Amino acid sequence: MWDGAIRPGSHSAGGLVLLSPTRSVLMVKGVQLHLLEDPMAVELIVLREAVLWCLANNLTSVQFEGDAKVIIDKINQGDIRDNRVGVILEEVVHYFRTHPEFRIRFIGRRSNRVAHLVARKALSLYPTMSRFFDYQAWLESRM
Repeated sequence: MWDGAIRPGSHSAGGLVLLSPTRSVLMVKGVQLHLLEDPMAVELIVLREAVLWCLANNLTSVQFEGDAKVIIDKINQGDIRDNRVGVILEEVVHYFRTHPEFRIRFIGRRSNRVAHLVARKALSLYPTMSRFFDYQAWLESRM
């Protein structure tokens, strides 16, 4: 699961949560983005981060779940026409085209609340070095 969060006029962040087939938490990561306020761009960059993490860790069969319906529809349709985020969208669509074992599906905000919590935590940690924060331990303490 992935999600983005924005603090207008300042910065944005994202949350990535990798679940096993039995839905247990395998990995939690927060991502901080600076001076980016476009919700679609934030969601796409966080999704790209999730895809790249999976590829780097040799995860071959992955279902990505998020609440960004417009983005998910564009990826599923292979639609890269969007002037605001065209380059990023084209890159993400390319990953899904070249890795047919990757799937992406829409889940509502309520079902995506864990990734949303992580994104909000990454947002709250700005400007600290959130990569040193133990998101997984923090998330487990909240569950």
